[in-house]
Amino acid sequence: MKIDVPEMTVTDTTSAAPETEAAETAPQATEADLFRQSEIAADYVEGLLDVLDYDGDIDEMVTAGRPVVEVVGGRLQALVGTRRATLEALQGLTRLAVYRRTGTPSRLLLDVGGYRAARRKELAAIAKNAAEKVKEYGEPVRLEPMSAFERKCVHDVINALTGVESESEGVEPSRRVVVSAVD
Repeated sequence: MKIDVPEMTVTDTTSAAPETEAAETAPQATEADLFRQSEIAADYVEGLLDVLDYDGDIDEMVTAGRPVVEVVGGRLQALVGTRRATLEALQGLTRLAVYRRTGTPSRLLLDVGGYRAARRKELAAIAKNAAEKVKEYGEPVRLEPMSAFERKCVHDVINALTGVESESEGVEPSRRVVVSAVD
């Protein structure tokens, strides 16, 4: 089966880096536009689940200014995959489906089986542990390579703590967070 996908540039929209000037001048999507994106995405994911013969309830919403689709139910781990590779691929395909219908790139976040929520908790614990080590020993702590989503979660936790700071270093796919003491 051949799928026509228009050419587009994919950018990392979840990094902790400041927005570019071009992004500041781009019109912001309204809440209704974002919800429409989540509806389109939910329809697309529902079609995929039907083809794959998976059962799952689909919730669509807008959270923190971005469209979100959550798939909940049993027997969904295969849709997350090893090191969330399948989940990231499904999210990319779903974003393309939204783009084809709207003509606008989407920052859609897809979650399957509560994976991202559970991972956020795990990353918060990792970030707090790294901060404690930095405060105790005074040496920077380099975390394992992470996706942009995971790095953002760690940066958010570190930014809320006193006495430590974080930055990303390296090149994808080996980009990692380094936690160090504030001078």
